[in-house]
Amino acid sequence: MASTEKTRLTPWFAFRPRCTTCLNLAAAAFGVSATGWLLAMLWPEPDQVAKGAGALQTVGNPANLAPFPAAPVMVLVVGIDANELDDRTNQAAPLGPANADTLLLVRIAVAEPLQVLQIPIDLAVQLPGSNKAASLSSLWLGGGVFLLNNAIQEIVGLPDGTPQRYVVMPRRALRTLVDGLGNVDVTLDQAYQSEDKTQAYSVKLQAGPQSLNGVKAEQLARYREDKQSNANRRIRQQKLILALVKQLKDPGGISMLPRLVNRLDDEMETNLSRSEQLGLAAALIASPTHVDITQLQLAKRVGSQTLRQIKPGQTLPLWPQN
Repeated sequence: MASTEKTRLTPWFAFRPRCTTCLNLAAAAFGVSATGWLLAMLWPEPDQVAKGAGALQTVGNPANLAPFPAAPVMVLVVGIDANELDDRTNQAAPLGPANADTLLLVRIAVAEPLQVLQIPIDLAVQLPGSNKAASLSSLWLGGGVFLLNNAIQEIVGLPDGTPQRYVVMPRRALRTLVDGLGNVDVTLDQAYQSEDKTQAYSVKLQAGPQSLNGVKAEQLARYREDKQSNANRRIRQQKLILALVKQLKDPGGISMLPRLVNRLDDEMETNLSRSEQLGLAAALIASPTHVDITQLQLAKRVGSQTLRQIKPGQTLPLWPQN
């Protein structure tokens, strides 16, 4: 039986998996998908979260999409660095399987502002049986969304059963989301240009106000100067998150959401039913305008280290904050 003792946050996060994670690792060893039948053991009734009191069915009312959730819902969003879910490689050099490239916790409640926690993918974790730390993003390869879910739950200090839902988005799904909502508007304080010949991929973004389609939005989300500049990339990604929320809340966007959810069905992986997806979208549209985006507090970088550590002395839970 796996240990359930309190997690140490220094010198790095020593991850002590729970029983569901042990099942996850066993599934990976036997080639069973971490999002298959084991998922039903963790979230056996996906439609229950979306049940809630309805609202008056009036034209333009976001509750027309689906019932609002009865309580706040937390969703783990995993962005992977592959074009599609079934891509065998990330097309990088050297070639390798897709990695978890972006990690977010999103908390949606109809009467509260949207809360988003950006989780560093370069956060140091240590798995049982290992004598060295690895990046949080590397857990995706070993145990998929299950292992990431449980590690993040312990790092942040979340209660059992949260986050209740997850979404895995490859790059194609991000492009579809942006194009489906319409171009998103951002203002960039500088131009960003780079070229990766190994992936035949380039970033070309101008400074100033920009109206980004899916391809350009992907460039903004992906751009990184070097392995030590993840913090700067997270700041740029905040601009994209805010622009997406603003576009989603546009009055003309409600009618296109059912069709967009259908389009995304084959492009992303989630344990949210379509009714739940629409219900969360409706709650987000009806929620207050303000968006609260925060990051975990990290200890100061030492030298040229690439793995990061949680700032010591903090009290759990680290998020959400009232």
